[in-house]
Amino acid sequence: MDRVDVPEELNRLTHQVIGCAIEVHRTLGPGLLESVYESALCHELELAKIQYTQQISFTGQYKGKALPPQRLDLLIENQLILELKAIRAIEDNHLAQLTSYLYLANKPLGLLINFHAPTIKKGTYRRINSKALT
Repeated sequence: MDRVDVPEELNRLTHQVIGCAIEVHRTLGPGLLESVYESALCHELELAKIQYTQQISFTGQYKGKALPPQRLDLLIENQLILELKAIRAIEDNHLAQLTSYLYLANKPLGLLINFHAPTIKKGTYRRINSKALT
């Protein structure tokens, strides 16, 4: 499998966002609703001066036909899709959803962060859309 090189500025942005998520998790701990973590994370992003759009609706295409609208939790700097969860375990369908969002929205990178995990490191999953990087 070919290794995909992600631009350094996108890697830096990813690390900053994960740092914000770590701060939220460190302060609030696991066990709250996803909406609580989303609100707190948005505040951390603002403190870090990272631009984001919350609960953004977008429509993808299928062979030229517009699909029903989808909703992203957060779009960071118009490049990084951030899907948040507060559930016991991440399943394959959660990761498939993030991958599908990346392709439909034509964005290069996505993170799924589960705030119910014992640490953000254990609860963070990264997906790359190599077609959006070229």
